[in-house]
Amino acid sequence: MKDLTLVVLAAGMGSRFGGDDRIKQLEPLGPGGELLIDYSVYDAMRSGFTRVVFIIRHDIEELFKSTIGNRVEKIIKTDYVYQSPGLLPVRSGEFKQREKPWGTAHALWCCKDALDGNFAVINADDFYGAKAFGALSGFFNNPTANACSVDFRLINTLSENGSVNRGVCKTDSNNFLTSVEETKQISRGADGIIRGHYRGVEKILNENDLVSMSMWGFMPDFTEILERRLSEFLCGLSADEAKAELTIADVVNEEIKNQSFKVLDILTESRWFGITYESDANKAKEILSQYVKDGIYPSPLS
Repeated sequence: MKDLTLVVLAAGMGSRFGGDDRIKQLEPLGPGGELLIDYSVYDAMRSGFTRVVFIIRHDIEELFKSTIGNRVEKIIKTDYVYQSPGLLPVRSGEFKQREKPWGTAHALWCCKDALDGNFAVINADDFYGAKAFGALSGFFNNPTANACSVDFRLINTLSENGSVNRGVCKTDSNNFLTSVEETKQISRGADGIIRGHYRGVEKILNENDLVSMSMWGFMPDFTEILERRLSEFLCGLSADEAKAELTIADVVNEEIKNQSFKVLDILTESRWFGITYESDANKAKEILSQYVKDGIYPSPLS
């Protein structure tokens, strides 16, 4: 029986969280010094996941393994994949000045040789909650689409400390996604209106809009789609391109347009939180401490 794999995106630079000297994915937030990754692995295991693949960078490998990896390896099958700007399906070696990673679609493509069964994808610096992981597991038990997206209400994902990027989702009457728009700089203005920018155009958003927090469920053949879309993306760039990225949401959105790729939208009312900004950490600590007091999680996690 193939493993049900949890892929954890942990290669982000963390540029809005203390600079180069602090890595937000490795910030202790739980009462016992737990990381958000610890809670995700804990909830995933309780929901039936049997393997974890961490996507990291070579330069944080030693720190990552000593801080979290070595501990996780003792409780679940664990593998590592490394995201590097030079590892590409096409035009390898042509982007000589590129230092910035190519985005989450590239990160997941780097995993292609490590995936041979169904898999889920999450961010390392997000807290999703047990119900969200249960929804993912439930989808794989009885899949009714090519993929799924476990989504949250926008109001539950805003930061009090600055703007955020979210994949704003639209669905049809059968709860299949019709679009995922990777919307930038979302924040609530002084007038109470929530605004963001999609491809340079300002968008007015609603508190109850559904948003993707990069919690996806995919079948193994999605890696072939990733390679095709990533190759098309790279072939359209100049060799001196420094910042362009391709997200998983971008890939899913383009595939949905073909109408042959179905993505089930699963709404969860679970409380999401993350640490996009350094000042988000204190709020996260308060929430996790309360969860322990309420008996939702043990401390330390076991």
